[in-house]
Amino acid sequence: MNASTAVLAILFSLLLGAMIPGPSFVIVARNAIGISRADGLATALGMGVGGIFFGGIALAGLYTLLVAVEWLYVALKIAGGLYLIYVASKIWLGAAQPMHIPGHDAVPAPTPRARKSFWLGLSTQLSNPKTAIWYGSIFAALLPQHPPLWCYFVLPPMVFAIETGWYTIVALGFSSKRPREIYLRARKWIDRIAASVIAMLGLRLVLTAGRTGL
Repeated sequence: MNASTAVLAILFSLLLGAMIPGPSFVIVARNAIGISRADGLATALGMGVGGIFFGGIALAGLYTLLVAVEWLYVALKIAGGLYLIYVASKIWLGAAQPMHIPGHDAVPAPTPRARKSFWLGLSTQLSNPKTAIWYGSIFAALLPQHPPLWCYFVLPPMVFAIETGWYTIVALGFSSKRPREIYLRARKWIDRIAASVIAMLGLRLVLTAGRTGL
């Protein structure tokens, strides 16, 4: 497989991985439908920046490092799981609190709330060690052992485009009028269901941290 074909295969695999519902999907959808379109898009941007980070360390040989240093992988799983449980607790506790819901057609703006959503998206993406393993294994399996120099310049921005593009679609879809009307009628239960899903994913990471193998 030549380098160009390998890059296309990597990008397609990463797109499929991003489309699998997980903590990132839940956070983007929840912010888009429950706060504003701007917050959903800011969260999507955070996911994209996280993708650049994972793409960069995957190019640097992340998978090989985690195979060689098992305790590092265990530590990543525990830390990531605990962070997701923390995020879930914040969503659960805030479910019953009143929230100002701006118009569904709100455009992105550099507000403190949108910046907070960006950092939530970035930290959620970076806290998931499964994403790190997915990136590392895909790069290790498909990228040539000695990729040409252009791969190091092309892959990170393309990874950013894949991650941000997909979660932008999610944010736009969930911030449209009909989903927001449904959310307003059942916000308490929707937020608590989302919090439960995130907490279960985090708990699963913690409970399986000691298992060997990637």
